[in-house]
Amino acid sequence: MRDLLRFLPLKSQFVLSGNIRDLQASEVAPGAVTAQSFNQTLCTALLDSGYGHVLLWDPVAGFSALTRPGGDPSASHALLRGFGLNPVDGFAPAGIDLLSATLSRLVAHSAEPVALIIDFASRLAVRNDNLSATEHRLFTQALVQSHQARSRPAGEQRKPFFNSVLWLVEKEGDLPDWLLVDNPRLRHVPVGKPDQRCRRALAPALLRGLAGSQGAEPEALQQAVEAFVENTEGLLLLDLSAIAQLARVEGVDMTQIADAVRRYKVGVTEDPWLQLDRTRIRGAHDIVQQRVKGQQHAVTHMLDIVKRALTGVGASRKGNRPRGVAFLAGPTGVGKTELAKTITRLLFGDESAYIRFDMSEFSAEHADQRLIGAPPGYVGYDVGGELTNAIREKPFSVVLFDEIEKAHPRILDKFLQILDDGVLTSGRGDRVYFSEALIVFTSNLGIYRQGENGERVANVLPTEPFEQVQDKVNSEIERYFKLVLNRPEILNRIGENIIVFDFIREDVAAQIFQQMVAGTFADLHAQGYQVSLSEPAEQTLRALCLEDLSNGGRGIRNQLEARLLNPLARVLFDQDIKPGEALSITAVDLAGLTVQRL
Repeated sequence: MRDLLRFLPLKSQFVLSGNIRDLQASEVAPGAVTAQSFNQTLCTALLDSGYGHVLLWDPVAGFSALTRPGGDPSASHALLRGFGLNPVDGFAPAGIDLLSATLSRLVAHSAEPVALIIDFASRLAVRNDNLSATEHRLFTQALVQSHQARSRPAGEQRKPFFNSVLWLVEKEGDLPDWLLVDNPRLRHVPVGKPDQRCRRALAPALLRGLAGSQGAEPEALQQAVEAFVENTEGLLLLDLSAIAQLARVEGVDMTQIADAVRRYKVGVTEDPWLQLDRTRIRGAHDIVQQRVKGQQHAVTHMLDIVKRALTGVGASRKGNRPRGVAFLAGPTGVGKTELAKTITRLLFGDESAYIRFDMSEFSAEHADQRLIGAPPGYVGYDVGGELTNAIREKPFSVVLFDEIEKAHPRILDKFLQILDDGVLTSGRGDRVYFSEALIVFTSNLGIYRQGENGERVANVLPTEPFEQVQDKVNSEIERYFKLVLNRPEILNRIGENIIVFDFIREDVAAQIFQQMVAGTFADLHAQGYQVSLSEPAEQTLRALCLEDLSNGGRGIRNQLEARLLNPLARVLFDQDIKPGEALSITAVDLAGLTVQRL
């Protein structure tokens, strides 16, 4: 506003772009700040600066007169009639043709100075690079009038005034370049989002109607104001007004205004983390251990992250940082993805409810467009990004980024925004908040390293104790992020939430084997097949499946399929075994199974 008022005597036309649809904080009386519409704020400032009339044109209603709140527009209506317009019920319908014709009459007006606000000017032209004859005539008229206009003294102080034209656009490029570029008689004024000072000035008035505000101590009111201001960084005054209204409708106490801001941002009316069954979480350790074998420290650490998300301990609700972040590292097949699935089932009752991204699909430099959406002008711009769309639909979710080291480094830069600010801006410009999400990364980093000749060599071995494995994996992860990727800031934001998984040791492998075999025979019995496994056959099968543990539980499952499931399926099919018949597997060897009918 200061920029606009300073240049009013110097420029004949102005282009105001940016945050023109927001409310504006206006001091209507000394010490009394309220929110007004952009056009009303503009009108009041123009009238205060000495303009006699402020007219408004928009593509739907045409011309109308703006006045101070409660003012009489009749004098401006008489001015419109003098321009050849016929206002009915305060509006004079006029299309682009009539706007173009009126511009010359307005600029030539010699009585009290007049300002014309052309609203929704971004909608005047369908395509700036291919103007119709009518559109071209309008902007050419504006260009010529901007140069022909002359200021004249007016008012008691005889200050210079133009009959000013103010174009309101979403962005500067919405008008033809040849009208704006190198035009010394036209000034572009960007309108920014409300800053902290502006939000602080308006916050007391918005908080006054909330529960607990009446009779509140000045210190408590000031704390609520500060919480409101800090949590609404990047939001519009329209958003602040809507948050205050939401808080009033839902009976949110003034001291809990940050919670109302969070609800507004992510679009949920209640904190879903507070709705979880705490009794189930307390007993979750044994439940998770049944599915994730031999990783007690990882299970404990992951559950601690969940409990911290539930209680909010140490979480600053000023920002939008995710509820929890975990980086699961370790050998293949040790339960990293299984732990993420189990935690998801614990929270949602459905292990498939997580949002999963296989980062090997994002190895290309421009693959980030799949996550956040293509920028304007590119194919798929209107579709949005896979990640931003998913979080907008399900803000309360577990987001799993599998095998993160396979993603392009440019993709990793997006995680800086998510982990630090909890906000990601989509290709369409929408702000998506991750404040209710639990972010889980999985990685095989640290298991292998590059040898002296560039070959891939094992960094850790199954024969090494877990403490040594943990130290080596952590060191390699740190080296990779700091020296290879040159992105230590990502590691810094993950903090101490790197959870290293141990190799599958023999005792744990035996438990996994037993559980898989039991599950296999339970499935067979459910289909009606009565199949049993003799003790010698089971011991042989165990020895074959546990011979090589380098691939973890997944390797045990692969061996079980090769040594038991495939040969058994062959026997059932080739011998035409019907459901209800009883079989006994008496021997297992490399050639197959020895089966007897009972």
